[in-house]
Amino acid sequence: MTVLIIGGSGFLGAELVRQAVAAGRSPAATFHSRPGGRGGAAWHRLDLRDPLRLEEVLDTVAPDVVINATSGGADWAVTAEGGVRLALAAAERRIRLVHVSSDAVFSGTDRAQYDETCLPDPLTPYGAAKAAAETAVRLLCPGAAVARTSLIVGGGGSAHERLVHALAAGTRRGALFTDDVRCPVHVGDLAAALWEIAPSDTAGILHLAGPEAVSRYELGELIALRDGLGPGRLPSALRSTTGLPGGLVVRLDSRATQRKLATRLRGAREFLSEDGPQPD
Repeated sequence: MTVLIIGGSGFLGAELVRQAVAAGRSPAATFHSRPGGRGGAAWHRLDLRDPLRLEEVLDTVAPDVVINATSGGADWAVTAEGGVRLALAAAERRIRLVHVSSDAVFSGTDRAQYDETCLPDPLTPYGAAKAAAETAVRLLCPGAAVARTSLIVGGGGSAHERLVHALAAGTRRGALFTDDVRCPVHVGDLAAALWEIAPSDTAGILHLAGPEAVSRYELGELIALRDGLGPGRLPSALRSTTGLPGGLVVRLDSRATQRKLATRLRGAREFLSEDGPQPD
């Protein structure tokens, strides 16, 4: 099975590559500005805004499966149009597609939890772009898997972990919100679940988030405890007073997907207590 990882130089993509190489696979992976540091993978430059380059990469790799692990942020041309472009190419070539999406497709305003049957109602440009890509993938590639996830952390390399260290050291201004709640997932658990899904015939919407809902501040405190940064060093605030767009409490219910998987998705308190301390 030949697998192409779109966004292989990103946080999740790098872990997908690492696990593949550790298992003796030789994946292909794409990067936008610089290749990932992991050997054992074939690296290809790709900008999802460039349809001709996408065709060239697919011709070169000839993958059986594509895992789209790129974020793209709120850039509509990358996250939405790039997702549509990739889905079209996968459908034309009959390539299995595993598309990673986000809990940002939900508003967090009308329910306690969001399971796989809930329809997107995004409040932000990023959430809208992710929702548009989801729709395209499901329409164009009925056999594709669309995997929504939440905050991805673990190993010290995530944006949230770096932010916690910077706030604790006083090298960055800001605060962690006590009313902004998500279901964090460990990057290793998420990548393992995606590798389990990739060769299967599992299709449709999947939720791959941790079973435990915590605020961004609570998550920061857990990271600080793991890394020995000392209690009480992290500034806190209420997001509801800032006027920032986006849902406040978005709890992904992953129980239906978890029953289909051998990979166990751990909660934040569990995996952060098992991770070793991460240096600055």
